[in-house]
Amino acid sequence: MSATIIDGKAFAQGKLDETYAEAQRLSEAGWAPCLVSISVGDVAAAELYVRNQRKYAEKAGVAFEVRNYPETISLEQLQGVLAGLNADPRVNGIIIQRPLPAHIPVKALQKAVHPLKDVEGMHPSSIGNIVYNELELGPCTAVAAVEILKSLPLQTEGLNVCVIGHSEIVGKPIAFLMMGLGATVTVCHHMTRQVSVHSRAADAVFVAVGKPGLVHGEMLKPGAALIDIGINRVEGRAVGDADFDSCAEVAGWITPVPGGVGPVTVSTLMNNAVRATRMQMDHYRATFAAAE
Repeated sequence: MSATIIDGKAFAQGKLDETYAEAQRLSEAGWAPCLVSISVGDVAAAELYVRNQRKYAEKAGVAFEVRNYPETISLEQLQGVLAGLNADPRVNGIIIQRPLPAHIPVKALQKAVHPLKDVEGMHPSSIGNIVYNELELGPCTAVAAVEILKSLPLQTEGLNVCVIGHSEIVGKPIAFLMMGLGATVTVCHHMTRQVSVHSRAADAVFVAVGKPGLVHGEMLKPGAALIDIGINRVEGRAVGDADFDSCAEVAGWITPVPGGVGPVTVSTLMNNAVRATRMQMDHYRATFAAAE
């Protein structure tokens, strides 16, 4: 294999160390970061994610509170819960765990979270900030993938980038983030003809579609960076959207699955929680400062 395998765990740990230091500074100022997790219905479905988030929160110096609600709760009741959390200065971030019951639309809950506490980066105003190149709290997976690419010895200005997948939470934000860095971006989706024509012309390829083995080595430009964001279960093991072995023979850098983008995503969530705490502290101080 010729590709350099990107160690997502080590990268995430470096980010967590920075986040912990900032969390300590905020705590000393009386603003200890606190993240609240909201689960509805089948708690077991999200248990692994919640446990992983709690572990990372401890490393980042972020208090982590889990709140579980019965499947019978209504959308209006949940919106009321979120309104209470929005108004509570002790709560600095809110994360909505998936899956949700069919009668609870996730977008309605994401819109109900105050933008200053939107650590998932999914409120419409958070997405809008990306479009205007004014990133504050961005979608964690998209930000994580772009941060990994930025760590490589590649000049982002003028870089040819291919994004395979155009979801609202990963593909589209990545495209806007990379354009904000000066890259030339092509976005491929299920109606794109000859995806390989676009991917072979790219210096960096992001793939996030949920199809194991979609990208093969012959679809890559030699020496290109491949950021595999997919996570799929095949024969009891986790695999990405890229055929790792064939891609590693062609790419210059590649993220493994697991151990690539995943750990960096959770560390980004914790960084967002601490960043949100700083933003709220500044907001409260500016709003309630005594007049001179």
